[in-house]
Amino acid sequence: MRALLIGALVWLGCGPVWAAECENREHAGNRYTICSVDLTTEDLRLFLRNDAGGIYGSFNAINQALGANGQTLGFAMNAGMYHEDRAPVGLYVEDGQQEMGLVTQEGPGNFGLLPNGVLCLRDGRADVIETLRFARENPACTSATQSGPMLVIDGELHPRFLVDATSRYVRNGVGTSADGHRAVFAISNNPVTFHEFGSFFRDALDVPQALYFDGNVSRLYAPGLGRHDPGRRLGPIIGTVARKAP
Repeated sequence: MRALLIGALVWLGCGPVWAAECENREHAGNRYTICSVDLTTEDLRLFLRNDAGGIYGSFNAINQALGANGQTLGFAMNAGMYHEDRAPVGLYVEDGQQEMGLVTQEGPGNFGLLPNGVLCLRDGRADVIETLRFARENPACTSATQSGPMLVIDGELHPRFLVDATSRYVRNGVGTSADGHRAVFAISNNPVTFHEFGSFFRDALDVPQALYFDGNVSRLYAPGLGRHDPGRRLGPIIGTVARKAP
C-alpha cells in the first residue's frame, strides 16, 4: 500500500476534517510531495494579510485566524515570490482586492525568466495562465498570484530549461488541469533542477500548464502527512480551508 492519506479523512471527536489529498511520490530518481485539490468541492484560498493589515507570514498565523471561525487549513504552501518586506513581486489579488499589478516585462531572477504566469482562482476552478495571455484575456479572477517561470506551457517544458543544468534547489509549484477543476501542488523533497521539476509536472502529474512558485524557501503544511515545514517568514500563501470537527 503506497503512502497515501486522503484529505477527506475525518477524526472522530476533536480534531480537523482535512480537505486536501496529499501523498509522497517518486519520479526519475527524485522525491516529491503533492497535494491535489478538487476545485468543484474544496475551498482553495490565497492568504497575505490579516484583518489588521499585517502579513501573516506563517501557516500558524493563518490557522489561528481561521480557528476563530471554526475552520483550519487543510494544506498550505508558499505561493509566489516576494520582496524583503514580504509583499508580492507580481500580480496579487485576494477576494477581489488587487494589491500588486501584473508584471509583463522580462527581469532579473527566476520571476523574470519569461514566460512566467499567473494562478487564477475563480468559482469552482483554478487555472495557470501564461502572463501575456493573461494580459490579453484579462480573466475575472476572484484571487490570483503571479510567479515564474512557467514550468509547463501547453504540455511543453519552458524553452529555457536545460537537461544538463546543475542548479538544484528544493522547489515548489502548481499545475492545473485543462478544465480547471483540478489543481496539483508539488514540492520536491530533495534539490532538483528546473528541467526535472517541470518534467515531473508534465510526465508524472500530466497537467498541461504548471507554474513555479519558488525555490530554497519552499515550504509545505500537510497535517495529513504530519508535515509542517519550518523556516523563514513567508509572503503569499495558498491553501485549502476545512471545517473543524465538532
